[in-house]
Amino acid sequence: MSDRKKFLLETIVKEYIKTAQPVSSGMLVSKYKLDISPATVRNEMMELEEEGYIHQPHTSSGRVPTEATYELLIGELKEGKNRKRLKESEVKLLEQIFKQEEMAYKQTAKAIAEFSGSAVFWAFHKNDLYYTGLSNLFAQPEFRETAAVCDVSGVIDRMEDIIDTMFEEFNDGLQILVGSNNPFGNFLSAVIVKYKNNNQDGVFGILGPVRMDYGRNLALIEFIKEKFE
Repeated sequence: MSDRKKFLLETIVKEYIKTAQPVSSGMLVSKYKLDISPATVRNEMMELEEEGYIHQPHTSSGRVPTEATYELLIGELKEGKNRKRLKESEVKLLEQIFKQEEMAYKQTAKAIAEFSGSAVFWAFHKNDLYYTGLSNLFAQPEFRETAAVCDVSGVIDRMEDIIDTMFEEFNDGLQILVGSNNPFGNFLSAVIVKYKNNNQDGVFGILGPVRMDYGRNLALIEFIKEKFE
């Protein structure tokens, strides 16, 4: 992939994560003051669509990323490219919360749900599950329609069963499960860490739309991972 097409693809992802709206060539040129014409950008976007990285939803003039694009960018994150760091103030707050003995885990989960704008679950071992931030899922633009609300509600109703079933199957360490590869449903993604604490397994995860900010959520999950290393 050429550098220009890679830049366009990364920019489309950035905009779509931020707005949940299809991204048009004209918007890219005007907002980012690109030194190429909208026609050139359209041609590049057509090629990206043919290659399976973006698609046109309904009759919109804009395009949105596909799972293949997220998998591509996640692969780079795993290689250490374009990694994000938490703000110093966020790390300080999480450290303060985590050091508290009483209710530290629940309060840490609530803080990470707020920072990520997603739902968070924490399974300390099988059949011992805590989750929070569910309202964040329903606040996402793609989950406001009735059918989507039903889909998300169904996942919440089955959350314990899903995690009980998958608990032993989750690999140790960090995992990013996108859309169709995610046991919670193909309309969601999850960033997960499985760890050991006092010889017992635990699983911590951030659950959000496929459109989630994987780089930021990975940085949040790494905070948890480091606490159990």
